Amino acid sequence: MDRNTDWNAQNRQTVLQGKAILERTGDSIARSEQIAIETETIGTEVLSELDGQRETLLRAKNRLTSGDEQLASSRRILRQISRGVLYNKLILIVIIILEVVIAGAITYVRFIK
Repeated sequence: MDRNTDWNAQNRQTVLQGKAILERTGDSIARSEQIAIETETIGTEVLSELDGQRETLLRAKNRLTSGDEQLASSRRILRQISRGVLYNKLILIVIIILEVVIAGAITYVRFIK
């Protein structure tokens, strides 16, 4: 019986060691599961925040595009105004030259003839 008792004691020791290993493995799995849940929660929060930032960036992009279109329109209007001012100056110069020529002709006709 001594041998049987040693064998039972050894088996019991092996079973207890296996049980301890199994409990540690179970605890490790539970910790891993908890970490996975926390990671999933954090990932969901990050995705939600990134989605909000994406929306903000898209709105900013749309405002910039709209601003660019308005600037282009403003540039066209300013160019048209600038051309109008230039044409007005040219017409004014022509009118002044005509007035000087007419005044010179009137002076010539009245005083020289």
